[in-house]
Amino acid sequence: MKKAFIKLAVPVSLSILGIFLLNSCSVGIPDKATAIKNFDSDKYLGKWYEIARFDYRFEKNMNQVTATYSKNPDGTIKVDNQGYDYVKKEWKQSIGEARFVNSENEARLKVSFFKPFWAGYNVIDLDDDYKYALVAGNNLKYLWLLSREKTIPETIKNRFLKKAEEIGYKTSDLIWVEQK
Repeated sequence: MKKAFIKLAVPVSLSILGIFLLNSCSVGIPDKATAIKNFDSDKYLGKWYEIARFDYRFEKNMNQVTATYSKNPDGTIKVDNQGYDYVKKEWKQSIGEARFVNSENEARLKVSFFKPFWAGYNVIDLDDDYKYALVAGNNLKYLWLLSREKTIPETIKNRFLKKAEEIGYKTSDLIWVEQK
Protein backbone atom coordinates (compact mmCIF):
# COMPACT_ATOMS: atom_id res chain seq x y z
CA MET A 1 0.00 0.00 0.00
CA LYS A 2 2.81 2.40 0.93
CA LYS A 3 4.69 1.75 -2.36
CA ALA A 4 1.52 2.32 -4.38
CA PHE A 5 0.95 5.63 -2.61
CA ILE A 6 4.52 6.77 -3.31
CA LYS A 7 4.24 5.69 -6.96
CA LEU A 8 1.16 7.89 -7.27
CA ALA A 9 2.22 10.76 -5.00
CA VAL A 10 5.53 11.52 -6.70
CA PRO A 11 4.15 11.97 -10.26
CA VAL A 12 1.15 13.94 -8.97
CA SER A 13 3.44 16.20 -6.92
CA LEU A 14 5.78 16.74 -9.85
CA SER A 15 2.83 17.53 -12.12
CA ILE A 16 1.48 20.10 -9.67
CA LEU A 17 4.95 21.65 -9.35
CA GLY A 18 5.25 21.75 -13.15
CA ILE A 19 1.88 23.49 -13.50
CA PHE A 20 2.89 25.99 -10.82
CA LEU A 21 6.18 26.72 -12.58
CA LEU A 22 4.51 27.17 -15.97
CA ASN A 23 1.87 29.40 -14.42
CA SER A 24 4.45 31.50 -12.61
CA CYS A 25 6.40 31.97 -15.84
CA SER A 26 3.48 33.25 -17.87
CA VAL A 27 4.46 36.14 -20.08
CA GLY A 28 1.15 36.45 -21.87
CA ILE A 29 -1.12 39.42 -22.28
CA PRO A 30 -4.79 39.65 -21.26
CA ASP A 31 -7.46 38.98 -23.88
CA LYS A 32 -8.63 42.24 -25.49
CA ALA A 33 -5.29 43.92 -24.64
CA THR A 34 -2.75 44.88 -27.27
CA ALA A 35 0.82 45.95 -26.64
CA ILE A 36 2.03 49.21 -28.18
CA LYS A 37 3.56 48.77 -31.63
CA ASN A 38 6.40 50.99 -32.92
CA PHE A 39 7.67 51.12 -29.34
CA ASP A 40 10.85 53.12 -28.70
CA SER A 41 12.54 51.36 -25.80
CA ASP A 42 15.16 54.11 -25.43
CA LYS A 43 12.43 56.72 -24.85
CA TYR A 44 10.85 54.43 -22.23
CA LEU A 45 14.06 54.18 -20.18
CA GLY A 46 14.40 56.29 -17.05
CA LYS A 47 12.38 56.85 -13.89
CA TRP A 48 8.64 56.23 -13.61
CA TYR A 49 6.37 56.91 -10.62
CA GLU A 50 3.72 54.35 -9.80
CA ILE A 51 0.38 56.17 -9.70
CA ALA A 52 -1.94 53.19 -9.19
CA ARG A 53 -1.83 49.38 -8.94
CA PHE A 54 -3.74 46.44 -7.55
CA ASP A 55 -2.86 45.17 -4.07
CA TYR A 56 -0.02 42.76 -4.79
CA ARG A 57 1.71 40.93 -1.96
CA PHE A 58 5.11 42.03 -3.26
CA GLU A 59 4.06 45.69 -3.01
CA LYS A 60 1.97 45.40 0.15
CA ASN A 61 1.98 48.59 2.26
CA MET A 62 4.19 50.42 -0.24
CA ASN A 63 4.05 54.09 -1.14
CA GLN A 64 6.46 56.32 -3.04
CA VAL A 65 7.00 53.45 -5.48
CA THR A 66 9.21 54.06 -8.49
CA ALA A 67 10.59 51.96 -11.30
CA THR A 68 13.78 52.96 -13.07
CA TYR A 69 14.69 51.28 -16.35
CA SER A 70 18.16 51.30 -17.91
CA LYS A 71 19.95 49.25 -20.55
CA ASN A 72 22.27 46.45 -19.50
CA PRO A 73 25.44 45.86 -21.55
CA ASP A 74 23.86 42.72 -23.05
CA GLY A 75 20.85 44.68 -24.37
CA THR A 76 18.40 43.54 -21.70
CA ILE A 77 16.74 46.13 -19.47
CA LYS A 78 17.63 46.60 -15.82
CA VAL A 79 14.55 47.10 -13.65
CA ASP A 80 15.15 48.91 -10.35
CA ASN A 81 11.96 49.04 -8.27
CA GLN A 82 11.93 50.99 -5.01
CA GLY A 83 9.28 51.92 -2.50
CA TYR A 84 8.65 52.85 1.09
CA ASP A 85 6.94 50.30 3.37
CA TYR A 86 4.93 52.61 5.61
CA VAL A 87 4.14 49.80 8.09
CA LYS A 88 7.73 48.62 8.60
CA LYS A 89 8.98 52.19 8.07
CA GLU A 90 11.73 51.15 5.70
CA TRP A 91 12.72 51.50 2.07
CA LYS A 92 12.71 48.39 -0.09
CA GLN A 93 14.41 47.77 -3.40
CA SER A 94 14.17 44.97 -5.93
CA ILE A 95 16.43 44.67 -8.97
CA GLY A 96 15.27 42.65 -11.95
CA GLU A 97 15.71 42.19 -15.66
CA ALA A 98 13.34 42.65 -18.58
CA ARG A 99 13.54 41.17 -22.07
CA PHE A 100 11.42 41.70 -25.14
CA VAL A 101 9.09 38.82 -25.97
CA ASN A 102 8.97 39.39 -29.74
CA SER A 103 10.97 42.45 -30.81
CA GLU A 104 11.99 45.85 -29.45
CA ASN A 105 9.32 47.44 -31.65
CA GLU A 106 6.51 45.82 -29.62
CA ALA A 107 6.02 46.77 -25.95
CA ARG A 108 5.65 43.14 -24.80
CA LEU A 109 8.28 42.23 -22.28
CA LYS A 110 8.91 39.60 -19.70
CA VAL A 111 10.42 40.61 -16.38
CA SER A 112 12.12 38.57 -13.70
CA PHE A 113 13.17 39.39 -10.17
CA PHE A 114 13.68 35.72 -9.27
CA LYS A 115 15.02 33.75 -12.21
CA PRO A 116 13.89 31.45 -13.71
CA PHE A 117 10.45 32.94 -12.98
CA TRP A 118 9.24 35.49 -15.54
CA ALA A 119 6.07 37.57 -15.67
CA GLY A 120 4.42 39.56 -18.43
CA TYR A 121 4.97 43.31 -18.66
CA ASN A 122 2.90 44.82 -21.47
CA VAL A 123 2.68 48.53 -22.22
CA ILE A 124 -0.87 48.79 -23.55
CA ASP A 125 -1.27 52.58 -23.65
CA LEU A 126 1.29 55.34 -23.84
CA ASP A 127 1.14 59.02 -24.63
CA ASP A 128 3.18 60.35 -27.57
CA ASP A 129 5.81 61.93 -25.29
CA TYR A 130 6.38 58.78 -23.20
CA LYS A 131 5.29 60.58 -20.02
CA TYR A 132 2.38 58.32 -19.02
CA ALA A 133 2.00 54.57 -19.41
CA LEU A 134 -0.65 51.93 -18.77
CA VAL A 135 1.00 48.56 -18.11
CA ALA A 136 -0.74 45.18 -17.99
CA GLY A 137 0.64 41.97 -16.59
CA ASN A 138 -0.09 38.59 -18.08
CA ASN A 139 -3.69 38.53 -16.76
CA LEU A 140 -6.37 40.73 -15.20
CA LYS A 141 -4.72 40.60 -11.76
CA TYR A 142 -1.87 42.92 -12.73
CA LEU A 143 -2.17 46.54 -13.82
CA TRP A 144 -0.11 49.69 -13.28
CA LEU A 145 -0.61 53.35 -14.12
CA LEU A 146 2.79 55.04 -14.42
CA SER A 147 3.92 58.61 -14.83
CA ARG A 148 7.21 60.48 -15.24
CA GLU A 149 5.83 62.88 -12.63
CA LYS A 150 4.33 62.23 -9.20
CA THR A 151 0.87 62.98 -10.58
CA ILE A 152 -1.11 62.21 -13.70
CA PRO A 153 -3.47 64.55 -15.57
CA GLU A 154 -7.14 63.70 -15.12
CA THR A 155 -7.63 63.28 -18.88
CA ILE A 156 -4.87 60.65 -19.10
CA LYS A 157 -6.08 58.95 -15.93
CA ASN A 158 -9.62 58.70 -17.32
CA ARG A 159 -8.34 57.43 -20.69
CA PHE A 160 -6.29 54.69 -18.97
CA LEU A 161 -9.15 53.69 -16.65
CA LYS A 162 -11.59 53.47 -19.56
CA LYS A 163 -9.20 51.32 -21.57
CA ALA A 164 -8.52 49.04 -18.59
CA GLU A 165 -12.24 48.59 -17.96
CA GLU A 166 -12.87 47.75 -21.64
CA ILE A 167 -10.24 45.01 -21.33
CA GLY A 168 -11.96 43.65 -18.23
CA TYR A 169 -10.03 45.12 -15.31
CA LYS A 170 -11.95 45.99 -12.15
CA THR A 171 -10.48 49.47 -11.74
CA SER A 172 -12.42 50.17 -8.54
CA ASP A 173 -9.91 47.84 -6.84
CA LEU A 174 -6.93 49.97 -7.78
CA ILE A 175 -4.75 51.37 -4.99
CA TRP A 176 -3.74 54.98 -5.57
CA VAL A 177 -0.13 55.26 -4.52
CA GLU A 178 0.95 58.16 -2.33
CA GLN A 179 3.87 59.98 -3.90
CA LYS A 180 5.48 62.63 -1.66
